[in-house]
Amino acid sequence: MPHFLPDTDVLIVAECWDAEADAEAVIRRAIEAAASMVENDVADAELAVMLTDDAGIRTLNNNWRKIDKPTNVLSFPALQLEGAPKPGDAPRMLGDIAIAYETTRREADDEQKPFDHHLSHLAVHGFLHLMGYDHENDADAEEMEALERQVLAQLGIPDPYAGQDRVN
Repeated sequence: MPHFLPDTDVLIVAECWDAEADAEAVIRRAIEAAASMVENDVADAELAVMLTDDAGIRTLNNNWRKIDKPTNVLSFPALQLEGAPKPGDAPRMLGDIAIAYETTRREADDEQKPFDHHLSHLAVHGFLHLMGYDHENDADAEEMEALERQVLAQLGIPDPYAGQDRVN
């Protein structure tokens, strides 16, 4: 099988993630599923996923978005170089994703979802942001959510938006 999936580095920087022994595998599986469904070429590309805690993501959220509170997931798309890659070039960096344990755990519990389902959703959501998808307006949100639903269905995960009203 040809390699068409991005190389995903998962960095665990907060001990609270020790409670989720399969978190790295869940994230890799979710990103591979999402990568197989996007139209962008992610062959020989790289991304990093940092598993942090609420304090760590609050700092990132404040520094980058001027929002001084924790959130579940943040994405930081890498700047893309112009032109086709040349032999010997380093792999293309897609960007970084940060996911906070406590917020992810609380949301999963509040929504009565398995933790791995919610973690998969956040990884897919973060990856799609790296691919240029966003939810700044209703049309973009509908497109992104539809793709999230397709990817999660491929993973056997129910629609995370079922029964929710859209809030941007």
